[in-house]
Amino acid sequence: MKFTITIILLFFTLITFNVTKSQEELENEVLSISVNGLVCDFCARSIEKLFSKKESVKSINVNLEKMLITISLKKGKSLNDAIITKVITDSGYDIREIHRDR
Repeated sequence: MKFTITIILLFFTLITFNVTKSQEELENEVLSISVNGLVCDFCARSIEKLFSKKESVKSINVNLEKMLITISLKKGKSLNDAIITKVITDSGYDIREIHRDR
């Protein structure tokens, strides 16, 4: 009987650990977006302002030299590629690549 209870507790511990790990991965999601045509500081501030309005965005950094937008997401939030693409293309820029790091 004690062996069965021990196995059950171990099983639930493993499940809880995996769920917690998945939440941590989502919490730490960082998007790297390569963009063509992003060359001036005014453009960068405009993109930062647009993405900062999104509920899921924790922080954003625009690197003009690398033409790279880096977005950190809030815990438990996501931002799909369609929204990213729309915001950037509506601003007049082309996306080369969207990369997700966890």
